[in-house]
Amino acid sequence: MITLHPEEKTPLYEQLYAALAADIRSGALAPGKPLPGRRTMAAQLGVSTNTVDAAYQMLAAEGLAQARPRSGFFVQETGGMLHTRAARRARTVPQSAEEGNTEEKNNDILYDLSTGSIDTGLFPARSWGRIQKELMYQRPELLQRGELQGDANLRARIADYLSEYRGVDCTADQVVVGAGIEYLLGCLAHLFAGSTAAIENPGYGRTRAVLENNGIPCVPVDIDRSGLPAEGLEASGANLCYITPSHHFPTGVTMPAPRRAQLLAWAAARPGRYLLEDDYDSEFRFDTRPLPSLQGMAGPDGPVVYLTTFSKSLAPGMRIACMVLPWGLLERYRQDFAVYANTVSRYEQQTLCTFMAEGYFTRHIARMRLAYKRRMEAFAGQLRKELGPRLVLGGAHSGLHFLLTLPNAGGEQAMVQAAARQGVRLRGLSEYYMARPEHCAPDTVVAGYAGLKAQDIPAVCAALGTAWRG
Repeated sequence: MITLHPEEKTPLYEQLYAALAADIRSGALAPGKPLPGRRTMAAQLGVSTNTVDAAYQMLAAEGLAQARPRSGFFVQETGGMLHTRAARRARTVPQSAEEGNTEEKNNDILYDLSTGSIDTGLFPARSWGRIQKELMYQRPELLQRGELQGDANLRARIADYLSEYRGVDCTADQVVVGAGIEYLLGCLAHLFAGSTAAIENPGYGRTRAVLENNGIPCVPVDIDRSGLPAEGLEASGANLCYITPSHHFPTGVTMPAPRRAQLLAWAAARPGRYLLEDDYDSEFRFDTRPLPSLQGMAGPDGPVVYLTTFSKSLAPGMRIACMVLPWGLLERYRQDFAVYANTVSRYEQQTLCTFMAEGYFTRHIARMRLAYKRRMEAFAGQLRKELGPRLVLGGAHSGLHFLLTLPNAGGEQAMVQAAARQGVRLRGLSEYYMARPEHCAPDTVVAGYAGLKAQDIPAVCAALGTAWRG
């Protein structure tokens, strides 16, 4: 019986990994034996499924377990040679297996195609640094606490930008600035205490973890070619729905206007229903201008909470995000969070405000969009040369990743493992399924290219060609 100790400094996922690894090496868990399902194990130990998933992924990375699509994880034969390396990795593998929070160090990996990376070379360091330096010397009052929702002039700039480029219908008063989407979701979970949220399947597992950690149970609803269907949403029994209509993660589906109207009708049909609209990657669309936001369709007091982040447009480390609250929720937010301080540094807020006011931000977005479009086209073109007509690329029209399908390549896990042997890290599509992974498209992996240097594209594609042609 495995026992975890939350009071210890060692993270729970490392404790679980170490216990399972010891049982595997000792023979208590025999080769070929299936490990308990992630939900089952999480329920038994009283931890999150993310904790279990991180431990299982560590076992798989060490060769102590094998992940089989639609079947789960199975114990592998170890031969006793992995003990030292496994123990070392137990001290270094990060807490979460979710994209954007994975900083695992592996000397065998040369190219990381995860979806959480950006090209830091595109960050406007000179103009950003100049603005921040001037503020530091000229605005000492920024050392004082600011407004609960964020500085008013920044919120005004954000409201204007969202109105012009995303069709959001709001005033600066409705904008709430916070240190990342996760923090803002925690605030919303408080406002929606006692609710149940429908989430997209496949989807962004971190969203589910944040909501459930804050007491909001989640029900995965399978998406189709138009995104999350209203029928599935109604059947879920949820009163909240978290969606990424502009660019579904990870499939890249853009929700068409009729489906958007159906979801708005669902929300309007009963009091207390809300859509939580995450405008994920909307700034990186390469073919046409994105559809206006759901919030703009619903109006300033409609049943939609709009969320967006500056993580991709600036940098994940900036931790600047915002949400737009309907008027009814805004009053409750101000009452319940009145004693809270804003979680974003006022110097960062004012740097961003000036950066937007002086036109740097829109020019920066335009440069990034062009750079990433060229990178996507070069990457896709080189992949087609290496892998031939069997290759199918999905979702390349927007966002900073695409789905890569190669029929008869041995299956998703074989593709991921073969790529890793050639020094390329990527993830299988089934890893993003929170339920019914049997619906996952076969032979499909998720390849992010934002952090890929242009000069490395030929080498990466050659490595994938070597991995998958045989």
